[in-house]
Amino acid sequence: MFEQIVPVALERHRHKKVRNTTQFDYAAGFHIAYVTVHEFARAAATYPIVFLEDKPNDGFRPVVLLGLQPGENLFLGADGAWNASYIPAMIRRYPFALSKGTEENRFVVCVDEASTLLSDTEGAPMFDEKGEPTQVIENVKRYLSELQQMDMLTQQFSHFLLSNNLLTPLNMRVNATAQARNITGCYVINEERLNAFSDALFLEVRAKGFLPAMYAHLMSLPQIERLVQLSKAKTGAAAATATAAEAAPAAEPASPETVEPAAQEAVPAKPAARKRRSDASS
Repeated sequence: MFEQIVPVALERHRHKKVRNTTQFDYAAGFHIAYVTVHEFARAAATYPIVFLEDKPNDGFRPVVLLGLQPGENLFLGADGAWNASYIPAMIRRYPFALSKGTEENRFVVCVDEASTLLSDTEGAPMFDEKGEPTQVIENVKRYLSELQQMDMLTQQFSHFLLSNNLLTPLNMRVNATAQARNITGCYVINEERLNAFSDALFLEVRAKGFLPAMYAHLMSLPQIERLVQLSKAKTGAAAATATAAEAAPAAEPASPETVEPAAQEAVPAKPAARKRRSDASS
């Protein structure tokens, strides 16, 4: 998604503007999206929530499945619209993100300069005439700061699942196309192990506020069937289009005497921030 991420700075972005769009073409190749525990309840109504290994951090991260294979986003329409009632926060934050600063526990607001959402002529300005960050940047800083706090709790949640041996591999075979496909590499909460918790440990889970996220995750798993149906519909629509194209009669070539002389000529191919005057960082 991010191609050319740099810190937001007055020197680079004084005249840049941010387009407000309802198109999400930049997420077309994403078959997964990271979600925080705060999103589980809403996300579970549409997407299956699973856990993937986070090897660099020796842990796991929760994600929603957007497709059944890499590069496939079944919730993105041909017009770029997102065909679901809830859009993961990590998708909505684009083209902005937080990056660790040089000082401990400080983060810098960054932007993807390659994004089509950035413009020199259209949208809301990032800086005002005095060189101060506009409300656009202030809103972005607040939003990213909230996401950062949610991410910290999500890491605690994932660590708890791992330390209590609650995660187990998801092995599932789906028939989304003419050929069956295995879903591998995903992990889910083992409900049997959860139900075997002692009263003391169960009360600890409740005290930490993890219970709603656990059950939202478990209730989301049947949404895999939604992905199967969406994949079948997409495949069927593509097949119908191909069949219609094959059935269409080929256009008869124009006879030489009806072609105008001019038509015979070759046509030439034509990356929570403390506000500063010179940047935005936290």
